[in-house]
Amino acid sequence: MGVWHLPDTVENRARFQLVPLSHSLPSAEGIEQIKKYIQWLSSKRYSPNTIKTYSEALKSFLIFYREKHITEISNEDVIIYNNEFILKNNLSDSYQNQIVNAIKLYFTTIRETKIEIDKIHRPKRSKLLPNVLSKEEVKLILNAHNNIKHRMMLSLIYSCGLRCGELLALRPVHIDSKRNIVLLKNSKGKKDRITPLSPKILEMLREYYILFKPTIYLFEGANPGEPYSEKSLQSVLKQALKKVGITKPVTLHWLRHSYATHLLESGTDLRYIQELLGHQSSKTTEIYTHVSTKSIQQIKSPFDNL
Repeated sequence: MGVWHLPDTVENRARFQLVPLSHSLPSAEGIEQIKKYIQWLSSKRYSPNTIKTYSEALKSFLIFYREKHITEISNEDVIIYNNEFILKNNLSDSYQNQIVNAIKLYFTTIRETKIEIDKIHRPKRSKLLPNVLSKEEVKLILNAHNNIKHRMMLSLIYSCGLRCGELLALRPVHIDSKRNIVLLKNSKGKKDRITPLSPKILEMLREYYILFKPTIYLFEGANPGEPYSEKSLQSVLKQALKKVGITKPVTLHWLRHSYATHLLESGTDLRYIQELLGHQSSKTTEIYTHVSTKSIQQIKSPFDNL
């Protein structure tokens, strides 16, 4: 018996009546409101990623209440949605937080509503520690590739504590070799910041620049003038992990976490680390004190005295 695969689209669901269209889309009112929400977010200059995240989160909520007028939605409905959709489907607390953010922001733009914004509660956040690699593991990963471009990208993320998007947005003019700094323009929270440039990294960058001659972006994809893709960069990391035999589920962000932790362990003041990472709150940076092993390793176990 043959098997066929079809794209999971609204059109195919409607054609084969797998799921009624009404179960895949919000009401006509909801669709119109999502369009207006996207326009409002755009006019406020929210980032494309935030606009996509918030509009998709709101869409999920409005699909759940497609039979109800939006002005009739109340705080009780938010609680029901959390229990009957998010908890029932074992969705994460971070996803629930996205929904809450989207709902609160959306309903602040609507005047006639039963929702009381300040009374919408958030889920209790999980206190997860950041994943950190040892210096030996970082060295293995950064030296895994013979391709200087691949090695350069991973090395720059770790050496400057960059987010993936920050690396891919870099342009040659953002490297200030005279002052030994990297200028990060319009980073998370629409803030500029600078981070120190390692002399070793500068040497690698000069070698890389001569070989690849980037035009607009420092790291370009197959087409000149276009930025390297995030998916390809993730693939570069996966290949490095495979080459050196590291089986941990390492992500690019682990390199940033490792940079911060290694700085802390080498004696860098937490306030400077906060600036280097571009954290708005010091509490975000303080989490690295819980994964730094320098002080913990100095504690002698009572077992050794038995």
